[in-house]
Amino acid sequence: MKTLCWLGIFTAALLWSGINPKDYFTWVLEVIPALIALAIMAASRSRFPLTPLLYTLILVHSVILMVGGHYTYAEVPLFDYLAEQFHWQRNHYDKLGHFAQGFVPAMVCRELFLRHQVIAKPRWLGSVIVLVCLGISAFYELIEWWVAALSGEDAEAFLGTQGYVWDTQSDMAMAMLGAIVALASLSKLHQRQLTAIHQGDCLPKAT
Repeated sequence: MKTLCWLGIFTAALLWSGINPKDYFTWVLEVIPALIALAIMAASRSRFPLTPLLYTLILVHSVILMVGGHYTYAEVPLFDYLAEQFHWQRNHYDKLGHFAQGFVPAMVCRELFLRHQVIAKPRWLGSVIVLVCLGISAFYELIEWWVAALSGEDAEAFLGTQGYVWDTQSDMAMAMLGAIVALASLSKLHQRQLTAIHQGDCLPKAT
């Protein structure tokens, strides 16, 4: 994806999400990770360009965050409609968000681990990546807890538990599932793109 196109979609989604969001506190909390990712990519692009696949995934994840920030995760209209059609007890947009929280970081980890040769034995690569994504998900749940403790009722929209007692555990399960699905479905494509970027480098062979 061309840089200008990527930035255009990102900026348009960010501006739209910031226009009269449901809750500005929630909007700030949700879009901060996308803005941090943008800053890191801008600062490192010249010396460490990512694969096209990774740029695309990060953009998709950013849009998911911005949509959740605009409506709050419990009130995204499309998922309200789906809940009505399928007789769900709650709005499941947050589960999509946590699936992405595993799916996209899994490919980020894979790229960083392979390009920096972090894992000495490639057969351990997948297991380590899934565990890292679980750690990221658990840390995010801790952040939600800290925000809730500090801000009280203002954090309800950010937490988005919707009264579900197993929300934290199911969020982490979705992140783990996302990581596994990403590795199973995209590793071969990702490896081809890594090879195209670093034809002169000796990247570890990974399955």
